[in-house]
Amino acid sequence: MKTIEIFDPALCCPTGLCGPNINTELMRIATVMDALKKRGVNILRHNLKDEPGAFVSNRVVNQCLQEKGADALPITLLDGEIVLLKSYPTNKQLSEWTGISLDFVPVR
Repeated sequence: MKTIEIFDPALCCPTGLCGPNINTELMRIATVMDALKKRGVNILRHNLKDEPGAFVSNRVVNQCLQEKGADALPITLLDGEIVLLKSYPTNKQLSEWTGISLDFVPVR
């Protein structure tokens, strides 16, 4: 099974429900990740605010941030390799990577 890791910028919460404006993209990715975890997918998410060590200790992410800065976030790794910068993976991409249909999750 493939491993997917998403390295978020500093967020106050991963769901997008905090503050006066709801972030629908964060809600979508949180919902998709929950669905994939329930199906046994190894998918992890790291928030720069809460887990800065994960960004430092991951050689690939650390090097990307050194070269491109925090504007590269979010960074998505698939089996340790960067597959996406500056945006969250779409439902279609996650389905292709995992082989699991995400038709029931709000689309992006």
